[in-house]
Amino acid sequence: MIDEELMLAYAGGDAAGFEALYRRHKGPLYRFVLRSVKSPGEAEELFQDIWMRVIDARDRYVPQAKFTTWLYTIAHNRLVDHWRARGLAVVSLDDDSGAAEPAAAPSSEPHRMAEARETLDRLAAAIAALPLAQRETFLLHHEGDLTAAQIAAATGTNEEAAKSRLRYAMNKLREAVRDE
Repeated sequence: MIDEELMLAYAGGDAAGFEALYRRHKGPLYRFVLRSVKSPGEAEELFQDIWMRVIDARDRYVPQAKFTTWLYTIAHNRLVDHWRARGLAVVSLDDDSGAAEPAAAPSSEPHRMAEARETLDRLAAAIAALPLAQRETFLLHHEGDLTAAQIAAATGTNEEAAKSRLRYAMNKLREAVRDE
C-alpha cells in the first residue's frame, strides 16, 4: 500500500496502517529532527510529539499531497514552534553530538577508512554549519526524499526558493568535502 492509503486506513480505524507508516518513516524523520536540533534528548521529544500530532490529526487527514509532504510539514511546524519557544532564530551549531557514524568502508585499508571518516566528519560539520533554511531544505530533500515542490509546500515557501536553498546548500557541501 502507498502511504496515503495507509494513512486513510489508519484514519478509518486500522492500527496496522499507522504501524506500517511508522516503520517506513521513523528513521528518516528522526534523522531529520536530530540533525535539526543536534540534541538527542530534544530530538526524541520532538520526534514523539510529531508522531502524536499525526495521531491527533488522523481524522482530519485528506491526501492533497504526498503523505511525506504532510508529515514533514508537521515536523517543520513543530521545529519552528520549538525554536520560537526558546527565542532562537537559528539552532546552535556548536554541538557535534548526534553525528551519524559512517558505515564501514568497503576497503579494509586503514588509510582509506581514515580518509572516508574525515570526509564524513567534514560533511557532518558542513551540514551543521549551513544556514537554517538551507540545512532544513537539504535534510528534507535527502532524509525525507521530498522534491523542491514538496519542500516548498512543507515549509510554506515557493518552489524557486526551495530550489535555490537546495542549490546553495549543495554547493557549500561540495566545497566542504572537497580534498584540501
